[in-house]
Amino acid sequence: MHIAILAWGSLVWDRRDLMLSAPFKPNGPSLPVEFSRVSRDRRLTLVIDEERGTPCATYVASSAHLDLDQAIDNLRRRENMPGADGIGFVDTLAHTRSDVAWERHPRAVLSIEFWALRYGYGAAIWTALASNFDEPDMGGGPFSVEAALDYLGALDAGQLDRALQYFRNAPPEIRSPLREAVDRRWPRE
Repeated sequence: MHIAILAWGSLVWDRRDLMLSAPFKPNGPSLPVEFSRVSRDRRLTLVIDEERGTPCATYVASSAHLDLDQAIDNLRRRENMPGADGIGFVDTLAHTRSDVAWERHPRAVLSIEFWALRYGYGAAIWTALASNFDEPDMGGGPFSVEAALDYLGALDAGQLDRALQYFRNAPPEIRSPLREAVDRRWPRE
């Protein structure tokens, strides 16, 4: 089976042990993404966010795996997830899709499914984590550009440096109101 791996964040520039048969290229589906997830190391990372995200071109690479379960497990390991529930998928041959991804971003799932069919993929997989900014031990309130800037401004110097590096490494196709605000507040030197 020909399996597409979709990416818009660190997978593009840091694939680690992700098994690909070709490098990532910027011809994936347009998806609403935003830097609205707080990671373990306090960075704001990109996720599909249908409520606050900006439609952006994404990247695609073909998995070296021909089996969907193996491709999902490879992406799960790259993302350092204990289980596969954070990996979204559509299987255009079996007409199945990830329940978790469907719950988190149904319009994006439909867009991905349509895109995969159009470009002849038997399946597509992606990291399907949700925004967690509003959780008490994360951003602590509703996500907005102002709230995210305040959050970033409160990080210690090392955390802020890692957070800004993530913004700077993000592919140029990823343009969102937060990224533009971060570029204005913390311009590249």
